[in-house]
Amino acid sequence: MADLWGGRFTKDTDRMVYEFNASINFDKKLYKQDIQGSMAHVKMLAKQNILTEDDKEVILKGLQGILEDVENGTLVIDMKYEDIHSFVEANLIDRVGEAGKRLHTGRSRNDQVALDMRLYTREQVAHTDMLVKSLMETILKTMEENLDTYMPGFTHLQKAQPTTLAHHYGAYFEMFKRDRERLHDIYKRMNYCPLGAGALAGTTYPLDREYTAQLLGFYGPTLNSMDSVADRDYLIEFLAAMATIMMHLSRFSEEIIIWNSNEYQFVELDDAYSTGSSIMPQKKNPDIAELVRGKTGRVYGALMSLLTTMKGIPLAYNKDMQEDKEMAFDAMENVQNCLILFNGMIATMKFRKDKMAKSALGGFTNATDAADYLVNRGVPFRDAHGIIGRLVLFCIEKNCSIDDLTLEELKSISDVFEEDIYEAISLKTCVEKRLTIGAPGMDVMKKVVAIHKEYMMQNGELSEK
Repeated sequence: MADLWGGRFTKDTDRMVYEFNASINFDKKLYKQDIQGSMAHVKMLAKQNILTEDDKEVILKGLQGILEDVENGTLVIDMKYEDIHSFVEANLIDRVGEAGKRLHTGRSRNDQVALDMRLYTREQVAHTDMLVKSLMETILKTMEENLDTYMPGFTHLQKAQPTTLAHHYGAYFEMFKRDRERLHDIYKRMNYCPLGAGALAGTTYPLDREYTAQLLGFYGPTLNSMDSVADRDYLIEFLAAMATIMMHLSRFSEEIIIWNSNEYQFVELDDAYSTGSSIMPQKKNPDIAELVRGKTGRVYGALMSLLTTMKGIPLAYNKDMQEDKEMAFDAMENVQNCLILFNGMIATMKFRKDKMAKSALGGFTNATDAADYLVNRGVPFRDAHGIIGRLVLFCIEKNCSIDDLTLEELKSISDVFEEDIYEAISLKTCVEKRLTIGAPGMDVMKKVVAIHKEYMMQNGELSEK
C-alpha cells in the first residue's frame, strides 16, 4: 500500500478497509488530468518562489516521463496505490527523489480531485457537444433532401395530419439544438479552477490562483474554498443534460423502431447497423435503436445516484463524494457511444417515400383540410367538423380514403363540395398551404433550413482544454 499519510497512525490499515476506501480502480482514468494539474501547480509554485527553478524543471520532467510511460504501457497503474494522486506522487518521488516530495506544497487531495474531475468533465462536455453537433448535421442534411417527402404526422400514435420528413426531422433538430445550448451553459458555469482551495480553507502559501487558472484554460479561480472542494453541481448538470440527450435519442429510436416494423415499412436500415435472428432467417432487427432506448435508463440512474449521494453531505469534502465517478464515467461513455452509433444508423438509413405517402393518404390525415375547405365556403367550423366526421365514417364503411370518393358521394354528405375539393385535400396542397413559421410548407421549411445552417456556422464546438 502506497499512502500519502500515516504519521499519526500506529498500525497499518486493514486490507479490506484499504480496498474499500481505495478509488484507484476508477479514478485512474484521471491520470492525464492529475498530471496536467500538477504541472500547472508546480509552475505556479516556482513563479511565486515557493519552489526553485531547478526543482520545477526536475519535477516537470518527472511528471512528463510518468505521463509518457503510462500512455505507452511501460508503467501500469495498479491497486497498491490508494488513488491516482498517490500513484503520481509516489512514482514521481521514486524517479526524481527529494524534489518530488515538494510537489504537494500548498495543495490537498481535496482540491486536487476537484480539479481533476472538473478538467475531465470539461473535456467530456466539449466532446459530447461535438457529437451532438455532428448528429445535427446529419439531421439537417436529411431535412434539406426531403422537403417534399410526405408522411403522416401523429398525435396519440394516430395519424393526424400530413407533414413532411423534413418537418418531422426538424423537431429533433430543435431538441438537439437545446441540448447543445445546455452543454454550452454548463461549460460556462463550470469553467473555474478549484486548485488552491486546499482541504477547505485555502493555504498560508502565497499562491497565484489566477495564474494556475490561466495555465489550465479556466476563466479564473473559484471564489469560495469550501464550495470549491464540495461542489459537484457541474457534474449533476452534465448528467442531467446527458439524460435529456438520451431522452431525445430514445424518442427518436422509438420512432425508427416503429418505422422499421413490417406494418409501417417507412425505412430500411443499413445492414451495418442491424442484426438478424438466430432462429428466424427473415429478421432484420433495429438493435441499435433498441439499445439506445435501453441505455437511456442507465444514464438516468447515474443522475439519480449522484443526486442521492449529494443530498445529505455537510460542508466541506466528505468521502461520499468519491462516488461521483464510476457511474458518471459510465454515463459519459454510453452517451457518446449512443450518439456515434445513432448518427451512423440514421445517416445510412433509406426512406421508402412511397410507403410514407401512401400511409398519409390512408389515414384521413387530410380530414382537417376538408373541414377547412367547407369553412372557407361559409360553413361554420363546428358544423364542418361534424360533416367531415360523417364523411370519415362513410369512408370507413367503404374501406377507402376521402380522395377515393366521387363528387356525387361527397355531395351526398354536403352539397357544398365541388370539383376543387380534390386539389384542396391533396397531400401537396395540405402541406404546401401551411406557411406560418414552424409549419411544414416547402417555402417556410427552406427558410428554416437556412436559419439552421446559419446556426451551425455560428455555433462552433467547445474547446476541450
